[in-house]
Amino acid sequence: MRTYHCFWLLFWAGQPHQSLLTPLSKRTSGFPEKEKVLVLSGNSRREVHRSKRSWMWNQFFLLEEYTGTDYQYVGKLHSDQDKGDGSLKYILSGDGAGDLFIINENTGDIQATKRLDREEKPVYILRAQAINRRTGRPVEPESEFIIKIHDINDNEPMFTKDVYNASIPEMSDVGTFVVQVTATDADDPTYGNSAKVVYSILQGQPYFSVESETGIIKTALLNMDRENREQYQVVIQAKDMGGQMGGLSGTTTVNITLTDVNDNPPRFPQSTYQFRAPESTPPDSPVGRIKANDADVGENAEIEYSITEGDGYDMFGITTDKDTQEGIITVKKALDFENKSLYILKVEATNTHVDPRFLYLGPFKDSATVRIQVEDVDEPPVFSRPAYIMEVKEDVPINSIIGTVTAQDPDAAKNPVKYSVDRHTDMDRVFNINSGNGSIFTSKPLDRETLLWHNITVIAAEINNPKQSSRVPVFIKVLDVNDNAPEFAMFYETFVCENAKAEQLIQTLSAVDKDDSYSGHQFSFSLAPEAASSSNFTLQDNRDNTAGIFTRKTKYNRHEMSTYFLPVVISDNDYPIQSSTETVTIRVCACDHRGKMLSCNAEALIHPTGLSTGALIAILLCIIILLVTVVLFAALRRQRKKEPLIISKEDIRDNIVSYNDEGGGEEDTQAFDIGTLRNPEAIDDNKLRRDIVPETLFMPRRTATARDNTDVRDFINQRLKENDTDPTAPPYDSLATYAYEGNGSVAESLSSLESVTTDGDQDYDYLSDWGPRFKKLADMYGAMDSDKDS
Repeated sequence: MRTYHCFWLLFWAGQPHQSLLTPLSKRTSGFPEKEKVLVLSGNSRREVHRSKRSWMWNQFFLLEEYTGTDYQYVGKLHSDQDKGDGSLKYILSGDGAGDLFIINENTGDIQATKRLDREEKPVYILRAQAINRRTGRPVEPESEFIIKIHDINDNEPMFTKDVYNASIPEMSDVGTFVVQVTATDADDPTYGNSAKVVYSILQGQPYFSVESETGIIKTALLNMDRENREQYQVVIQAKDMGGQMGGLSGTTTVNITLTDVNDNPPRFPQSTYQFRAPESTPPDSPVGRIKANDADVGENAEIEYSITEGDGYDMFGITTDKDTQEGIITVKKALDFENKSLYILKVEATNTHVDPRFLYLGPFKDSATVRIQVEDVDEPPVFSRPAYIMEVKEDVPINSIIGTVTAQDPDAAKNPVKYSVDRHTDMDRVFNINSGNGSIFTSKPLDRETLLWHNITVIAAEINNPKQSSRVPVFIKVLDVNDNAPEFAMFYETFVCENAKAEQLIQTLSAVDKDDSYSGHQFSFSLAPEAASSSNFTLQDNRDNTAGIFTRKTKYNRHEMSTYFLPVVISDNDYPIQSSTETVTIRVCACDHRGKMLSCNAEALIHPTGLSTGALIAILLCIIILLVTVVLFAALRRQRKKEPLIISKEDIRDNIVSYNDEGGGEEDTQAFDIGTLRNPEAIDDNKLRRDIVPETLFMPRRTATARDNTDVRDFINQRLKENDTDPTAPPYDSLATYAYEGNGSVAESLSSLESVTTDGDQDYDYLSDWGPRFKKLADMYGAMDSDKDS
């Protein structure tokens, strides 16, 4: 007999909620028995087996946002093996089990403990199982079921932005796209119309409209002008339930700005402008500003100004101030009230960026008339020329007039003018000027060879108002006259050989002249009359501004005459003719057969300043020897520095400070006691070092007391260690000295210092055994012992 077990999941529907039951086609069984089922697939037939299970489970819906006071009932879990005796226990697991969903383990009733929100979680997947309460073993396999939360319209549409900002050009056509707004609804779009959103416009008509399904905002009015209104605020509503009554809604604000286009031409606020300009206004100076108004903004309001006509077209200019869009009228040339006092200009303002779409609105330019009145001012005198060039010969007498400057007052009053020379330009007062007529004359002699050009400045000032003055440069060129005689180009000193032959050239002469010659210098050379007949030499003029000196005889004797002085006359060909007498010095010297000078009686003509090769070699050797000496000296000094401070154990060099104090012998109780070294506690704490200047006073360190039988070497080593580690020790360049004789002496210590610190008696009988040299000591200390015994 075949037995089937069934496990039922039951759902109850009640008010005010409703559970929807959806049966599934799958039926399972926890037993391994298999049932044969015949399944047809295409044209073939085959047998398949499926497990027969006792679960019957369903997919169901549960309403969200339950508002009742009790737990919301979900359904009942039941197994056909449940006999009702409480032997079975129902277990629930999965999403929200034990928290959102609980089950009565005895009856299998499932309840929801909290309000569920589909927007938070739309589906819950749970697993159910029945187990034997006594053994804990499952009596049914675990099975899974789904709880779907049924949506209600509890969410209003939400726009993606709280505020939208958009802009469109002004004067746009109707239907121009502005912006698209979007709203979303969190409700289930697959169930009913809870998430179906419809758009409408609440504020912004009749300027704009919105498409109900897409949320696209468009223009609805033609020729909206930014100059009339620039900002618009549109309120858009999004409503669910397809816009029906009872639907939820949300709103958003759209700020729409009309951007500018060039639809307005520039306009002058007045047709005529008047300005005044003093005639002293310098070029490129502003006279005034005009402005044409343009209702547009940005580049659409940019204006270019120009002067189209008028009698001052070449006297004035106009430029545009890019920041203020004003036209700046400036002076191009110097104004003259006496010449013209009124100028009339026509100025035009034109947009630089014209939109062809709006040319029908009229020409995008405007014009205005500008009247400029030139004002008279007290001007300084004006010279007849911007600069004067004058020439004067260098030999003119003092107070000679060389030229005249002229200046007049340009004003209608024609005030008289006085002249003066700016002495900063004529420090030597070479020139002067007549203050009444402007005649310039010399006040000192001129010399072209000293200064060719004189650059002075003449000042012209009104007599009634000296502050009104002007200046003009005057360039005076000094012309040359023949007032300088020619002279040798250099000092000539030559020689003649004793064995010279007659008519032999010994020197060529040339001359220079400080004067300027327009046709070129022509010099003539000749011997002075007193030397022409008796001279031993002759002079030949080469007619090219040079001359040659030749010997007149053969054989010259330096013992008879060692030096000849030959006077030469040099003349020029200018008017008046200038001439000078120059002297050529000729020495008689001994020469070899080739004419090379060997020696002269007098001082050699050419004194060699160089040194011979032997002298140079000697100097070089001296320098090398000096350098070698310095190097050896430096090496010896360095070698001496490398020698160790202590050559041997017996050779100890210390820095000795001599105070020249002589002790008082044994009776001097203030003498140094070696016991102090052995007993540091005997040191006075307040005593300071006398061999250094203390910088900072430190408290002296307390050292451990040495035992009476401590060897002096150990004591010195201990003190050395303490000094190395003591921060209050003397500086590094100070020396702390401890004397130690060492041990092993047969005589041991002969010092009487130690006797002060020893309490016991000493035996000095051994001194008698040391020989006659220690006899005196043996007698002294032996007598002391006998005194003590007595």
